[in-house]
Amino acid sequence: LFGSAYKAASDSLSPLFQRLSDGFKGSASKISAFFGGEMKSYTIHFIRNALTDEKLEGRYIGHTNVELSDEGKSQLRQMREELVYPPVDALFTSPLKRCTETASILYPDNKPIVIDGIIEYNFGEFENKTAEQLEKYEEFPRWLAGEKGVKPPYGESNEDFNKRVCDTFEKIAEGLMKTGTTSAAIITHGGVIMTILAAYGIPEYPMHEWITPSGCGFTVKLNPSLWSRAKKFEVFSEFPYEREELPD
Repeated sequence: LFGSAYKAASDSLSPLFQRLSDGFKGSASKISAFFGGEMKSYTIHFIRNALTDEKLEGRYIGHTNVELSDEGKSQLRQMREELVYPPVDALFTSPLKRCTETASILYPDNKPIVIDGIIEYNFGEFENKTAEQLEKYEEFPRWLAGEKGVKPPYGESNEDFNKRVCDTFEKIAEGLMKTGTTSAAIITHGGVIMTILAAYGIPEYPMHEWITPSGCGFTVKLNPSLWSRAKKFEVFSEFPYEREELPD
């Protein structure tokens, strides 16, 4: 559930790539063989926005429209210089500045398509506060524990967030397939990425297993046959790539 998963993401930016890599290696050939390896596939890179000062302060930042920190911009530019962010045919981004700024640094030649539905979780009264400041709210520990129906005052429930994000991603996926757009990047927030991969990804892992550092994420391969039958995609690799380890 989102509360406990977001806390886990806030506590550590270290991805669990080593453990996930076994799943990546085992799933690719099996999926392709079963659902038709020769069919056109669609490559989507999910990328988490770069660092903000508020993130480093441990604040719950959802709809608050904060900008990237100077450190976040510098770190992202260095990553773009040293690592590989492959070109894409379509670029989607959350409307918040921390995502649009990330998009302009990583893909300066692409005109981004702004999608409201991939905005971060609405924390309501929890917004822009630290865990210490939220101790006075009786809902806070229940929300963190993932208790059904509990949400921040004036905020979004886990169920509403999941539905919004998943509905939006399905529309993006269908649009890519209808237009034959075979490569895309989606620059969004940690909670959004974790929700989508937990819902649709193979290998299947719970939400908190899809934590990814700022400026990083995952590459997925969407096979139309697998998608139409099971609403699933293959999580192909972590992202961005080392120059000597570009995937096929």
